[in-house]
Amino acid sequence: MTPHELAGAYLAALSDGDLGRILDLFAPNGMVRSPMYGPMAAAEFYPAVLADTSASHLTLRGVTTGQTAAGVTLVNVWFHYDWRLASGLAAPFDVVDVLELDEQGRVAVLHIVYDTVDVRQAYEEDTGHTSWRAARD
Repeated sequence: MTPHELAGAYLAALSDGDLGRILDLFAPNGMVRSPMYGPMAAAEFYPAVLADTSASHLTLRGVTTGQTAAGVTLVNVWFHYDWRLASGLAAPFDVVDVLELDEQGRVAVLHIVYDTVDVRQAYEEDTGHTSWRAARD
């Protein structure tokens, strides 16, 4: 799968809320590092996000590729995430997901990079949970 195909498959599965399709893109022990939810196994992270979501509308802005300092393949997916929390409350943001790929082209680690300042309060009020980053502050 090309980087653009991977980005398209990931955004489509996330937008559709299709857990199976999302997890198929990950290595068996794939991890997600999120500023809201913290570091979690992908198999735990996505069910939590989907439970907190009533709708997702994602707009791809760009895809880049590269390597980590250790030579691991990276795919960076920049997109607008029009996130609707479980109550329907809007919590939109722009984000870059940095995907570290394994040798088979599956996502081994996904780093979510965005400023949570506009989303954190809505998330915490809607879910009743303190965000991971706020709990560390």
